[in-house]
Amino acid sequence: MATTELQLQKLEKAFDHLDINHNGQIERDDLIALGNRLILGFGQPASSEKGRNVLRLCEALWNELAAEADIDRDESISPAEFREAMISAYIEGDRFDKTFAPATRSWATLADLDADGFVALADFRTFHAAFGAQDHDTLVAVAALDPTNAGRLSVPVIVVSAREYYISADPNAPGNLFFGNL
Repeated sequence: MATTELQLQKLEKAFDHLDINHNGQIERDDLIALGNRLILGFGQPASSEKGRNVLRLCEALWNELAAEADIDRDESISPAEFREAMISAYIEGDRFDKTFAPATRSWATLADLDADGFVALADFRTFHAAFGAQDHDTLVAVAALDPTNAGRLSVPVIVVSAREYYISADPNAPGNLFFGNL
């Protein structure tokens, strides 16, 4: 199955979200920095159970991405390496559930401050900010992911939406707007 232009656009934006230091490469430190941004954004100490889980899953995500994408073994992933690995391992393969789903679930659980299974929209904004998304991106995402205007997103909806964002070819999938307009 050929990768669509939509999927390529989402992968380009996803690379930018994961390249935390904006040096044009994704490195282990970028994913650890993302985890720390999330932990700090939600006022959790890194030593807490949620904090440790977030960092453990960021490390696991790096290990998986590096194994799949770091072809030249220079401990950094270029945009081309990222795109090819995401296509083969995640879009065409079945690796999403091994790494991205648990990491996303951990991040969403961290954002679920009252542990009721839902993330309040203000907390989703904090979640988004860790990835470098702007407020207008959050508003677009919420409009797509919360069509009933409930004012919150369930953790499972966040995980499914992330899946759609990273791998779906369906142009009508709400998750395409997980990080705002493309």
